[in-house]
Amino acid sequence: MELSAPATRPVVAVVGRPNVGKSTLVNRIVGRREAIVEEHPGVTRDRKELVGDWAGREFLLVDTGGWMPTGSGDALDDQVSAQARRAMATADAVVLVVDGTVGVTEADAQVATVLRRGGPPVLVAVNKADNDVRDHEAWAFVGLGLGEPVPVSALHGRGSGDLLDRLVALLADPVPAHPPGAPTPPAGPAGSADPSAAEVPSVAIVGRPNVGKSTLFNRMVGDERAIVHDRPGTTRDTVDTVVDAPQGRLRFVDTAGMRRKSRIDDGPEYYALVRALAALDRSDAALLVLDAVAGVTHQDQRLAERADAAGCAVVVLLNRWDLLDAEARAAATRAVGERLGFLAYAPVLKVSALTGKGVHRILPALDAALGAYRRRVPTAQLNEVLRRAQAAHPTPTGRVLYATQGATDPPTFTLFVSRPLPPTYLRYLERSIREAFAFGPTPLKLRVRRRSG
Repeated sequence: MELSAPATRPVVAVVGRPNVGKSTLVNRIVGRREAIVEEHPGVTRDRKELVGDWAGREFLLVDTGGWMPTGSGDALDDQVSAQARRAMATADAVVLVVDGTVGVTEADAQVATVLRRGGPPVLVAVNKADNDVRDHEAWAFVGLGLGEPVPVSALHGRGSGDLLDRLVALLADPVPAHPPGAPTPPAGPAGSADPSAAEVPSVAIVGRPNVGKSTLFNRMVGDERAIVHDRPGTTRDTVDTVVDAPQGRLRFVDTAGMRRKSRIDDGPEYYALVRALAALDRSDAALLVLDAVAGVTHQDQRLAERADAAGCAVVVLLNRWDLLDAEARAAATRAVGERLGFLAYAPVLKVSALTGKGVHRILPALDAALGAYRRRVPTAQLNEVLRRAQAAHPTPTGRVLYATQGATDPPTFTLFVSRPLPPTYLRYLERSIREAFAFGPTPLKLRVRRRSG
């Protein structure tokens, strides 16, 4: 399976040692609280990409985890630092954030040494310059050898305009999306002339902590975008990437592991949960990752219910399938059928995110799920299906007089009835619609209205 990231805006990497205010500066530039901010180091771990703009120029802003010299932390710190180095190496420009209240540290000097070796242009943002005195202190960072520093206060916005003016001046002119002389692309949604404006389907990767979501995310997007470590709760923020798949563009969103709120004991994890739930609500489809070795837990059931309630298409993944023997595989398959029966429409794939076994089946399953998620059926055929279903199994309490499909994403049907129908009969009608139109791996919604008169 080959996936490639589409060409995008100029990339600006925001780097620096832990707890200097990188995420606060990113939030200031994009104008909203996207990156998680806490007053202790190590909150940001994965690379998070956000779109920023200034003076009519758009760019992709990459918030990175705190860079630390190799060997100065544990294995997780080393992975976070490696992500920051990767972001620096692939960026069109770099903003090095330092703490003006502390002065030049050894870690600042080591990052500067790496940046001076060549590569993209660099701006030094001296953060926490809340007044004129702090502005003068910023000149100490000239010794980093990266040019004139820019004093800013990410928290209050002071100096951020000057920083952005210098930043956009460093960026190369954007490549036109529609070069002169090229054929005019077909109109997108709502008459848009730019096909890139078409909405890219969003696929959230959700599950409990430490079930392999980030490993799967990295394999799907073909890049080590997310930090992978055997410590639960490594992912703190949602990380998303748009990729070109054979079936078309898809946006994969890696989310933090979801635990019960009573088990969450710190601010970053709480905000990570909020972001994960919001990502799920915005998504068109969800990959629900289960640990086949641990089996289907009560928390897995709760997450499955949450995904079903969100109304997105669902594909269930039994990860680490390669670690089970024949008896354990049979037990895991039974557990999914018994405990996730309300997701009977969802395909269940056996995969290994670590080795890649079975991962090739995910994209076709998503393609089928998203196709059904957006399907609309003719009204006449819908009513004929319901007429036949009622003729085969009538109910004495009432009947469906007429039905229409009011919406897609997911398919939603309004049934006009003579009298209220029991839930079991509504499930029968839903199954009849699903089978007649081959909706397969997508939820269906039935809305019942009693016809007056």
